[in-house]
Amino acid sequence: MEISQLDKILMEVQKPARYTGGELNSVVKELTPDMVRFAFCFPDLYEVGMSHLGMKILYSLKNAREDIWCERVFAPDVDMEGKMRENGIPLYGLESFDPIAQFDFIGFTLQYELSFPTILNMLDLAGLPVRSKDRTGLSPIVVAGGPCACNPEPIADFIDLFFLGEGEEVNMETIDLYKKAKAEGWTKLQFLEAAAQIEGVYVPQFYDVSYKEDGTIAAVTPTHGAPATVKKRIIKDLDKVFYPKEFVVPFIETVHDRAMVEIFRGCIRGCRFCQAGFIYRPIREKNYGTVNGSARDLCQSTGYDEISLSSLSTSDYSQLEPLLEEMLPWTEKDRVGLSLPSLRIDNFSDKLLEQVAKVRKSGLTFAPEAGTQRLRDVINKNVREEDVLSTCRTAFEGGYTNVKLYFMMGLPTETLEDIEGIANLAQKVVDLFYSLPTKPKGKGVNVTISVACFVPKPFTPFEFEPQDTIPQLKEKQQHLLHSVRSKKITVNYHDSTISVLEGILARGDRRLCDVVEGAWRRGATLDGWSEHFKIERWNEAMVECGIDGAFYASRKREFDEIMPWDHLDYFVTKEFFIRENKKAHADETTPHCRQQCSGCGANRLVGGRCC
Repeated sequence: MEISQLDKILMEVQKPARYTGGELNSVVKELTPDMVRFAFCFPDLYEVGMSHLGMKILYSLKNAREDIWCERVFAPDVDMEGKMRENGIPLYGLESFDPIAQFDFIGFTLQYELSFPTILNMLDLAGLPVRSKDRTGLSPIVVAGGPCACNPEPIADFIDLFFLGEGEEVNMETIDLYKKAKAEGWTKLQFLEAAAQIEGVYVPQFYDVSYKEDGTIAAVTPTHGAPATVKKRIIKDLDKVFYPKEFVVPFIETVHDRAMVEIFRGCIRGCRFCQAGFIYRPIREKNYGTVNGSARDLCQSTGYDEISLSSLSTSDYSQLEPLLEEMLPWTEKDRVGLSLPSLRIDNFSDKLLEQVAKVRKSGLTFAPEAGTQRLRDVINKNVREEDVLSTCRTAFEGGYTNVKLYFMMGLPTETLEDIEGIANLAQKVVDLFYSLPTKPKGKGVNVTISVACFVPKPFTPFEFEPQDTIPQLKEKQQHLLHSVRSKKITVNYHDSTISVLEGILARGDRRLCDVVEGAWRRGATLDGWSEHFKIERWNEAMVECGIDGAFYASRKREFDEIMPWDHLDYFVTKEFFIRENKKAHADETTPHCRQQCSGCGANRLVGGRCC
């Protein structure tokens, strides 16, 4: 693409720096004949994609090899898309400005189900057919990975192959196979047949799905020599895995505008609603010295003045205290803020508060998830009301006056009494603040309760559960508002319409491919943004395709039903999920992994005990 073409339109769109490239630490290479070109596409705006740690890791990993050039590609906002289509400018890589249709691979990260139409829009903007069957040449190969790849069926017709699990090794193995295929003149079919033999690679066109009269799946049958079950990939030793020493530094503010260093993968807790807690098992930690070294490298190479310790549950990191003891001297000296997200209520100590307060003194966020002890037991949160109040007391005595509490509504077995429990718990936190003789003088307390609508997800004990309908969720939201008694409590809640659509896509099968395409052809793109989302597009597409959304969202599954994802193995067994579901309905909890192994199956990947 000629840069002059871009110059003509950049002054006519918002935030032109989204589309110019050239940032500090971005990688520009001299193109050679044997170089594999990889377009790493994030199906959302630049500010969101540039905050994503997985993209940073894989971008740097690929570019560390001389024979691979990985470029970043983000979804343009609607103003830029309009100008691109009007002026015949195809979707391009930010490093070279070359059209991505010329690349060998086009890869998407799947972080959110509502981004599925944006994937189609980006392929179309690149000038490519959206259906994989209509892309007949060896290149570009369209690939995808990320958390939503654990049930890729609703977009199976658009993607050539999916990477299941962690991508560092399987990405490189697939690229090496492609180099061989290109050198030997293979067809696309020959390449996909060989790629399907790589552990962690799922080629959906090699699996035939048949259905029963009631609409449930009868069988998933592999073809072309593909394995009957595709196993996810993991990295066993995080101290040896590649981690970037530098990140691309954006010109504009992003959602998480800071350096990030990963401290461990997986989660010990086993919260029954949490997909990430199961699909990222087994638990593997980095040594605190490795983490500290990565943190210093990133701060020096980027100039960031804040670094975040990234994990699903940071305070469960077994080496957190020695890590902070090693990091705090240089972060204080260099005035680098230290962010500790995902803190647990039940292991938030005075010492941890003291260490956090040295570098951050804004608000604290915790997630009780449910308002009553019975419902917290159902979801296996393993947090008691006294834990919540004790943690808030510690925070208030440490000088904090702002607390945010995260909850969900629509959880299995939930009643209106549980909804009232959310308001009652928040009120107890307010009352606690004003009961303390040590409370800061002249200051009031602010308690924000943020309530998401529960979405049952694959590979969780609640994958069998019906999701609340939109009227049920709206009734609960109003009941919560009427239950709040104090002006010191602020209530935020999610759009139930979006949550139910997310539920349809999360547990959908490949019959939804037509719905996704139908919604996109009606204008659906960037649907994670409320200003762009219109449910009418989706409803019309479902009617056109003869699809009943309630079949996917609000129907209870029997334990012996074949799920759309049952031929994909994330190493936590279905038998474990069934046991946990039964315990949930009996209000029984399961100890976390460090207290007692629950036999989920994930330790098979690391040859024994996994934490």
